[in-house]
Amino acid sequence: MTGTAPPAALRVVLVDDEHLIRSALATMLSLEEDLEVLGEAGTVAEGARLIAETTPDIAVVDLQLPDGDGLELCEQIAEASPAPRCLILTSHARPGYLKRALAQGVLGFLPKTTSAEQLARAVRSVANGRRAIDPELAAETISSGDSPLTPREADVLEFAADGAPVEQIARRAHLAPGTVRNYLSSAQAKLQAANRHEAAAIARRQGWI
Repeated sequence: MTGTAPPAALRVVLVDDEHLIRSALATMLSLEEDLEVLGEAGTVAEGARLIAETTPDIAVVDLQLPDGDGLELCEQIAEASPAPRCLILTSHARPGYLKRALAQGVLGFLPKTTSAEQLARAVRSVANGRRAIDPELAAETISSGDSPLTPREADVLEFAADGAPVEQIARRAHLAPGTVRNYLSSAQAKLQAANRHEAAAIARRQGWI
């Protein structure tokens, strides 16, 4: 009798600009017998090239990348044939981003506090066409209402919440100081706040950052 061959491993690529985190993710996922990490990238451009070269089943993508955001990459690769599934893994797990991700057809959205076991389970679910959304974030998203802020405005406000100066916010957000000032000004106007600190407090109360 001939034994049944084991199913092919799910092929994964990782896109995250934080090398230590990316390496740890690769190590954790590689321990799973049914998952194979094909490669790693640190930018949107590198991720797009890697995905085109390796044709994975799923891409695990960070939101904040030096040359754009992870949802832009997910949008790009959705047009590939065959198109890999996309799972967002981020430290910026906010309702506004989740709504945008769902509108783009992204199936997976998890915070970086997710355990290795939960991540592996989510990778399998997303690769098979099922949703894998952090339940706490999903509940926040339902109750938060629609944010008037763009994702970048929300990012900049979050970086400003601890009172950091514009130059420091710019470094954190990978933006020019002038661009940061424009985002802060726009966010303040939308939230009818007296200053950026009040704007950040309003946005946080509403669950938008």
